[in-house]
Amino acid sequence: MNDLFGRARAAYDLLVARRSALFDLVLAVITTGVEIGQLFDGGTPVVVIPAAVIPVGVIPVVVTVLTGSALLLRRRAPLTVLVTACAGAAVLVPLGYSPGGAPVVVALASLADLRDRRVSVAALVPTALFLLLASISSLPVPVGAWALGSYLQTRRRYTRALEDRAATLERERAQLDQLAAQRERTAIARELHDIVAHSVTVMLIGVRGARDVLPTDPGVAAETLERVEVNAEQSLAELRRILGLLRTPDNGAQWRPQPSLGQLPELVSGYRTAGMPVQLEFTGEARPLAGGLELSAYRIVEEALTNVLKHTDPTRVTVTLHYGRTWLDVTVEDDGGGGGPAPSGAGHGILGMRERAAVTGGSLDARRTADGFVVTARLPVEDAGDAA
Repeated sequence: MNDLFGRARAAYDLLVARRSALFDLVLAVITTGVEIGQLFDGGTPVVVIPAAVIPVGVIPVVVTVLTGSALLLRRRAPLTVLVTACAGAAVLVPLGYSPGGAPVVVALASLADLRDRRVSVAALVPTALFLLLASISSLPVPVGAWALGSYLQTRRRYTRALEDRAATLERERAQLDQLAAQRERTAIARELHDIVAHSVTVMLIGVRGARDVLPTDPGVAAETLERVEVNAEQSLAELRRILGLLRTPDNGAQWRPQPSLGQLPELVSGYRTAGMPVQLEFTGEARPLAGGLELSAYRIVEEALTNVLKHTDPTRVTVTLHYGRTWLDVTVEDDGGGGGPAPSGAGHGILGMRERAAVTGGSLDARRTADGFVVTARLPVEDAGDAA
């Protein structure tokens, strides 16, 4: 049973693959039959040849069959097929037959369908004149055949254009999806870096401090470890939120608001608790800013403080936010002796801060100073007067 089904399927696939050739064969057979029927509709004439009177019924059949067989090549050489059909009709008319012109009409329609419009128009004029002068058909017949072929060509080109456009749109959509996915992966990687670099560094410093004071002051060590535990829980919550982006939207992941500048005091307090002598200062007229800009400023401060905590041992760290009319200036400066990473270092911290500043249309400068290291970011903000 399976073998029979497989053979039937193979036969069907072969039929589909060769449907154009089968259509041409059926068309040629039908056209030849119609033409032969038209030829003998009025009886079989005879032609007088010297020394014999020969019925010539076999001659139009042969000519018509040859002309109809030429239609099998209409896709490859439609102009040649049209010339052959006209030649066959030209042979039959002097013999006293009245061909219907079916092969000529089919060949003309095929030419209009398969070749350039200028070529088919150039062939239409002599073909129509020949059919008219030979009393085979009137002008509307060849003109109608040409119009039908032109319509088929136009429709086929239109369908092909739609298919090409659909394919192009599909490729563009796939490319846009890839770009969107890449941007999303970059954002996720940046968030993961901020969370891991900040939280793990703070926890590491806290554990080291607790270990150092454990023999002499267990109470302080226990308090430090308790803060490390709280920080770890917050980090796990952040990681769950970020990893939720990698799952399907209907996974029920719990989302919470992104950090903003209103949480900077809490952030600075966490570093101060970890042993960093950091101060937070605000200058200018503080006001709410766009969520994306506040997140970028928050992450820049967080990353800069993490770098200070990892690479230096400062006696003073100052975080300054200056609210200007059209700019927000973020500065993180320490006096750790310049031991921080070079701005062109291989780490991703400074690069990530620059990317965050660039996303908002701003800029970031990170450089060593005589006493330590300074990170300065200038982020554009919407002027209150302009917004009004």
